[in-house]
Amino acid sequence: MNILFTVCGRAGSKGIKNKNIKDFLGYPLVYYTMAAIDLYQKEHPAYSCDLAINTDSKELIEMVQDGLNIPVHVIERESSLGQDDTPKVAVIEKSLEQMMEQKRQHYDMVVDLDITSPLRTVADIEKLIQKKLASEADVVFSVTDARRNPYFNMVKQTENGYERVIASNFNARQQAPEIFDMNASLYAYSPSFLQSGKGIFDGICEIIKMKDTAVLDLDHEGDFELMEVIAKHLFAKDKSFGRIRAHIEQVKK
Repeated sequence: MNILFTVCGRAGSKGIKNKNIKDFLGYPLVYYTMAAIDLYQKEHPAYSCDLAINTDSKELIEMVQDGLNIPVHVIERESSLGQDDTPKVAVIEKSLEQMMEQKRQHYDMVVDLDITSPLRTVADIEKLIQKKLASEADVVFSVTDARRNPYFNMVKQTENGYERVIASNFNARQQAPEIFDMNASLYAYSPSFLQSGKGIFDGICEIIKMKDTAVLDLDHEGDFELMEVIAKHLFAKDKSFGRIRAHIEQVKK
């Protein structure tokens, strides 16, 4: 099986300035994602894997190429795909297109890992890929259990005051439909679905559940500070998280 791993990161950021090139507990943020992919590849030698980074950031390219002993294909992002409203799925599809052309390679699956979600394990990647292989889904993505439920304890403002986001008569959270938060960490796509140009929810979707780390991804400065606190605890107490950070030392130049 041929897997294309993609990592996508724009230059700059409105929520956190230059977040894709920031340090996270002493290492560039992107190194956590790269280390996780490299560990997965080493533990699954039967799969043929390529890794591509799609970015318009020269700093991010230098960080990866000059700082790591990991083979990475660099795809310089077109300006048309670097806008605030550019859907990420379009960037991933372009990465697939260019890698198929460069490598003259057919891929059975495209797996995207978000730079801004450093708290993942090799087991999470394994679970994602196995779920994709075992299902008819066009897309499999990662989630966590939602802390709030629009059928029960989320409200919106109306002309007559506040009411539940979704009208219901549920009096206990356990009665309401199960709700999940997309944590933007992991996605596995069928290449044919990516090439169709459809959005994620235009296809058949499946999920895998990841550990709830309280902060889903990095959108604001406060998120960054809080995630560092949580990560420091997890790296020290949970071997499955700690080995990702430890592996960075193995792949650094």
